[in-house]
Amino acid sequence: MASPTILALDFDGVLCDGLIEYFQTAWRAYCQLFDRADGTPPAGLAERFYPLRPVIETGWEMPLLLHALLEGVTDVAVLADWPAIAQQILAGTGLTADRTMAVVDGVRDRWIRTDLTGWLSQHRFYPGVLEQVQGAIAAGVYPVIISTKEGRFIQQLLAQHDLPLEAAQILGKEVRQPKTATLQQLLAQPPVGTPGQATIWFIEDRLLTLHRVAAQPDLDAVTLFLADWGYNTEAERAEAHRDSRIHLLSLSQLVQGFPAWVA
Repeated sequence: MASPTILALDFDGVLCDGLIEYFQTAWRAYCQLFDRADGTPPAGLAERFYPLRPVIETGWEMPLLLHALLEGVTDVAVLADWPAIAQQILAGTGLTADRTMAVVDGVRDRWIRTDLTGWLSQHRFYPGVLEQVQGAIAAGVYPVIISTKEGRFIQQLLAQHDLPLEAAQILGKEVRQPKTATLQQLLAQPPVGTPGQATIWFIEDRLLTLHRVAAQPDLDAVTLFLADWGYNTEAERAEAHRDSRIHLLSLSQLVQGFPAWVA
């Protein structure tokens, strides 16, 4: 298992660090949802939000997380029982997940429409990851991004760093299917130009997503990696380390090349 023929990567939390954008969008949505007139976030709020970002399963939860922190919920409680806390906030405020998601999407859409350059500037790529993808391309490996972010924004972010991926290699939110389905398609119909039978390595930062892949018998051949630099918690990393199906991957391993990933 020296290398894959297809390298499948999540985007946010694997290639790109979007925490600054997440917080700014969450804060603007929070101000709208909770009628906060002061548009300046309290000191230290972003620094609390960043390490708690892994508890967020869906974007509508982000402003609720800020609300919880501002209402005195501790970081320990958030990490221990966030789904229940989020439901309690919905019940106590009369908000719904759909309403909250609509506000989050509206905030982001307006920001992109009125200041695309500024929105793009809130994203950073993790050290060494783009160089690793470029090296994989040079070695004949076919990279594909599987993400819930819209493909057009992924393309724009990658274009800023001259990473030559075709539109067919960026499967974003517009694909409208689970990542398991995309991996199944890649196995069944490998992209033109990939040699022989597809050998897929999939890097993801969400442990739940990897568990969903592992639960599909027809995806047993896919080698799974949890990116420990992404949006996951210490407890999730420890769980992945104990799971024989999942390789826990660090940035230091990543930049050493494929053999180091499975060492």
